[in-house]
Amino acid sequence: MTLSVRVIPCLDVDRGRVVKGVNFENLQDAGDPVELAALYSEQGADELTFLDVSATLESRDTTFELVRHTAENVFIPLTVGGGVRSVGDVGRLLESGADKISVNSAALARPDLLDEIAGHFGSQVCVISVDAKRDASYPSGFVVTTHGGQKSAARDALAWAVEACERGAGELLLNSIDADGTKKGFDVEMLQAFRPLVSVPLVASGGAGSAEDGVAAYRAGADAVLAASIFHHDKVGISKVKAHLQGAGAVVR
Repeated sequence: MTLSVRVIPCLDVDRGRVVKGVNFENLQDAGDPVELAALYSEQGADELTFLDVSATLESRDTTFELVRHTAENVFIPLTVGGGVRSVGDVGRLLESGADKISVNSAALARPDLLDEIAGHFGSQVCVISVDAKRDASYPSGFVVTTHGGQKSAARDALAWAVEACERGAGELLLNSIDADGTKKGFDVEMLQAFRPLVSVPLVASGGAGSAEDGVAAYRAGADAVLAASIFHHDKVGISKVKAHLQGAGAVVR
């Protein structure tokens, strides 16, 4: 059975509003998260990803109430990330209505967190989010970054992704910091480097600018494509992305 390629709008939230910038800088208001989530659900999104971009930067807890309010209005799978540091955080988010939890900085600081989440709730709940950018001084050519790409974690991105999946992450959200917000297309080279070594579903993130970009990511091995700007400003509809994927031979819902 061939799995369908998922199209996932991403809601980057800062202080209760959806924002978007380039390389996580100069963030601009892009709307109300609950309204956008409901709109994308109606438009045929397969899932939603909800990232509190200020939670880790400012060491704040994710706004559980906003997650709950969003989940009450959206009836497709919801992945939530930002400020998740413990099994307790994961439990609270799941109780608030999240289906999957994305972890990034906290897992880098304490990799055992991945084992704990998978052990308590199952791998299907645990998404490892890797913000990677090019750095020729690392074996794979990519380094892990944190804090929206502002700091190097001094770890090879591919080696970390493999370890994270071995520890129990059931999905890899691979975000290209180099491509993020540029609208010049997903980082196909990065996807091709990671795909052969990662057995879990691979979500391509960073750089989407057109419906054709989703096709390029799919051909590079992505199981899902995630985008924000092109959906927030009605530049490209979800149905158009799915139509292009289907035209390229992908199975879509």
